Amino acid sequence: MAFDYANYLILPLLIFLARVADVSIGTVRLIFVSKGFKILSPILGFFEVLIYIITVTKILSDMTNPWLYIVYALGYATGNYVGMYIEEKLSIGKVMIRIITQKDSKQLIAKLKEKNYNLTIVNATGKRGKVKLIFSVIDKKELKKVIGIINATNPKSFYSIEDVRYAQDNNLLYDKTFSERSKYSLKRR
Repeated sequence: MAFDYANYLILPLLIFLARVADVSIGTVRLIFVSKGFKILSPILGFFEVLIYIITVTKILSDMTNPWLYIVYALGYATGNYVGMYIEEKLSIGKVMIRIITQKDSKQLIAKLKEKNYNLTIVNATGKRGKVKLIFSVIDKKELKKVIGIINATNPKSFYSIEDVRYAQDNNLLYDKTFSERSKYSLKRR
């Protein structure tokens, strides 16, 4: 009796790859929805559901093959990882980084300004005394650079990062001419 390559190797591999694709697309689609991409999100949703329906139909047509269930679940898990990896590499959008420093923060502030990051600096009092709060809204692509500057100049500072879906006043965020800001805001809508 010959080994059935089609049902026990090729079909499970195709189901695994299809599941990785549809879950990856779904993960990226959710991120795009949260960022306000109104055209791209439904297009991705269409392909996500199309792949899903085709995959489930194939599994239901041969419910006696347990490998199909296993690779379906493995594809789902792998698709989540791949989707997050893709989102990380795309680095879409802006983030706000909030830095709290206890020691002298002049070097950190100078380095961030030298690299043309816009900062809002506030004197405050924390649990252990006076601190500086430094806020900056940056492109997500710049995040690793900013964290590198923080770690190099003020490694004991505390920082937190959160996504920014929309920033109302581009004048505060960008050192660009009015026409350049207008072009940017039109692209996002």
